[in-house]
Amino acid sequence: MSTSAPPTAMLLRRLRRLSWGSTAVQLLILTVVTFGLLAPLACHRLLHSYFYLRHWHLNQMSQEFLQQSLKEGEAALHYFEELPSANGSVPIVWQATPRPWLVITIITVDRQPGFHYVLQVVSQFHRLLQQCGPQCEGHQLFLCNVERSVSHFDAKLLSKYVPVANRYEGTEDDYGDDPSTNSFEKEKQDYVYCLESSLQTYNPDYVLMVEDDAVPEEQIFPVLEHLLRARFSEPHLRDALYLKLYHPERLQHYINPEPMRILEWVGVGMLLGPLLTWIYMRFASRPGFSWPVMLFFSLYSMGLVELVGRHYFLELRRLSPSLYSVVPASQCCTPAMLFPAPAARRTLTYLSQVYCHKGFGKDMALYSLLRAKGERAYVVEPNLVKHIGLFSSLRYNFHPSLL
Repeated sequence: MSTSAPPTAMLLRRLRRLSWGSTAVQLLILTVVTFGLLAPLACHRLLHSYFYLRHWHLNQMSQEFLQQSLKEGEAALHYFEELPSANGSVPIVWQATPRPWLVITIITVDRQPGFHYVLQVVSQFHRLLQQCGPQCEGHQLFLCNVERSVSHFDAKLLSKYVPVANRYEGTEDDYGDDPSTNSFEKEKQDYVYCLESSLQTYNPDYVLMVEDDAVPEEQIFPVLEHLLRARFSEPHLRDALYLKLYHPERLQHYINPEPMRILEWVGVGMLLGPLLTWIYMRFASRPGFSWPVMLFFSLYSMGLVELVGRHYFLELRRLSPSLYSVVPASQCCTPAMLFPAPAARRTLTYLSQVYCHKGFGKDMALYSLLRAKGERAYVVEPNLVKHIGLFSSLRYNFHPSLL
């Protein structure tokens, strides 16, 4: 009378069949080596990776970033000190045609001394405009100073070179005496003033509103030229309320409440899964094609891209302006916002109808208006500006940190 083998014996027999050459063992070893050894070793200093060792590196990297920002601030200061003023032979004012195509409005307040944030921003814009040449003849630099005190040294220096609108010049308006106006509402009102001044002064086709700690990337003008003249001619983009040029890197992961990213994430798996499967089959001398292996490599590549950091893979899109993507915008944040002129006028009306406070800043106000007013807005990826300011103009920060 035969008896069935006990479960333990059956399990042992199956385990014996697994050899180092079996597909399951090889893929298991690949997974362990990749996610347990190679990726952590390679990515432990990548700030926006899940493998980043924050307690080891954050303080040191934050201090190094601050020191580098100080050096770049000093370099920007020397850049302007060595240039003649607008009355000299080589003016820095980038004079656009009588009616500019694009006004670049830089909103500034007096913040942490020594870093010269606004000088870094304006000097980089000017350098890129010079490199751009005739293609950027329709671009106009414009500084909007919303500092209430008269101690904004950098704004005074820039007034020799760049047209400036001073919100509080010659006024005795004191927001500190009005308890109903908090710093968030004041920031919104300053934003409205600068946007309105840009429209009234130049009547451009587009207004690029840039905060004074958002340094432009090298590719900003070729990418904007491509987006505005080619991509934004499409009907679903043409009437957008605004285009964001920056989204925080820490919020660019796939696991976020943004459905478009999930589709992109699945697309990554569908692209890399078959490719890695073909490579594996070729080098492992496996015959034919295996759907389970392809499924494994699809999930493997999706996990690797997410854990290493989507932000770093987005950098590959900088190879060409046509590779930049435009996706629906989310609520945070406003370092650089592009407004078509008609949309800018609608924005002025909308913002006059909302009141900002702690927990509801101007970025959330703008985002809330999209659904309320039936508008659309988009963000370009990867970012076209770098956010360099670790010191907020809204709240005190005694321990600035990169995260």
